[in-house]
Amino acid sequence: MVRRTKKKGRRGQAVARTGELAHGTTKKFLLRCRGKAVEAVLLNYEGNIYAYVNRCCHIPISMDWVDNQFFTEDKRYLICANHGATYEPATGECVWGPCFGAFLQGIPLEISGGKILAFCPDEEEKKRGGA
Repeated sequence: MVRRTKKKGRRGQAVARTGELAHGTTKKFLLRCRGKAVEAVLLNYEGNIYAYVNRCCHIPISMDWVDNQFFTEDKRYLICANHGATYEPATGECVWGPCFGAFLQGIPLEISGGKILAFCPDEEEKKRGGA
């Protein structure tokens, strides 16, 4: 979810405009973190914006076979096209499939001047899966 988590010395990367994503839609983006490009996904779930690293918890590969398709047909869950791991959009928790109980790595977000800014996740956030 978009949080006001700006940390001293960290610069966010503009990844979308506010209002750009309708419910149940996603937008992939690349985030430069510690010299590496990290593929991530921004999503609107029930009017809230979330972002996660585009990497399944079961096998560390991209979750979308069809580019930018992450939601189940009913727009209730995120799903990995490879083995069907199913995630809660609001928390990133795997609720069904081979990685049950694991969490997607969250990307901290902030809204500033009508833009959605993404920040590199901290290493401690990576370990617990949250943002």
